[in-house]
Amino acid sequence: MRWDFRAPGGRLGIVFDYGQIVLGSVLVAIGTNMFFVPNNVVSGGAVGVSIILHHLLHTPVGLVTLALNVPLIWLGWKYAGGMRFFIRTVVAVLVMSLAIDASAPFITPPTTDRLLVICYGGLLDGLGMGLVFRGRGTTGGTDVLARLAHRFLGIGVGQALLAINVGIFAVAAFIFGAEAVMVALALAFVSARVLDLVQEGFSAARTAIIISEQPEAVKQAVLFRLGRGVTVLRGEGGYTGQPHPVLYVVLAPQEVGRLKRLVAQVDRKAFVAITPAQEVLGEGFAAHSGEEAM
Repeated sequence: MRWDFRAPGGRLGIVFDYGQIVLGSVLVAIGTNMFFVPNNVVSGGAVGVSIILHHLLHTPVGLVTLALNVPLIWLGWKYAGGMRFFIRTVVAVLVMSLAIDASAPFITPPTTDRLLVICYGGLLDGLGMGLVFRGRGTTGGTDVLARLAHRFLGIGVGQALLAINVGIFAVAAFIFGAEAVMVALALAFVSARVLDLVQEGFSAARTAIIISEQPEAVKQAVLFRLGRGVTVLRGEGGYTGQPHPVLYVVLAPQEVGRLKRLVAQVDRKAFVAITPAQEVLGEGFAAHSGEEAM
């Protein structure tokens, strides 16, 4: 079964994008209340700062998250993102902040086990953030600061995010202790992996490069027996300097075994290199999604 979070085009695409943003924001809020707040686990960004303030001053996490994001969203709109960034980020931050405070009284923390907190907290956080990003939105916070640092200071976005979160984790270590920060770092790793998976899609394909002494026969086998397209590239032997056709094929993971058998039947000495392709758009795979203005 193939799962794909790509949005369709047109007006339906806009609705799909905002649906992903709303759903993702709610998932982040649920994960925050189920795993982060009750276990004193600090995530990065504005939510992490809000959890620290909640522990010290008993302030509502969602409301403080919203308050911290207001100036950041304005800065992002003015200097780093434009109107589409502004609207989609406002939606994500509003839904997430309201959902954190609205759902808090109704959520009972399911576990205090650190391993389960890392696994399931990271899963919910990564899935939620991934859906927000798939909808071409952000949850504000340190994302905006990292963009501004990149634009005005020339610092890489990843480096800026790392520096900001290290500062937040340092404060958390002073308040909650080193163990809570170690859990937060492990959870951030799980969350990042899940986020990447959602961003890249669950229908990863494979690409194959085939060099054979019988390229025409291999091409015919792939075209008519495997049912996949073939692109013929013009290569040259590095040692011999002789021109040689190179066959390039994109196929589904479950077709890799069949491709290898077909090539072996035609030319047992053929060179075959197979690599993962995280996302493939076009005929035979997922359709392209149009970029929308808002």
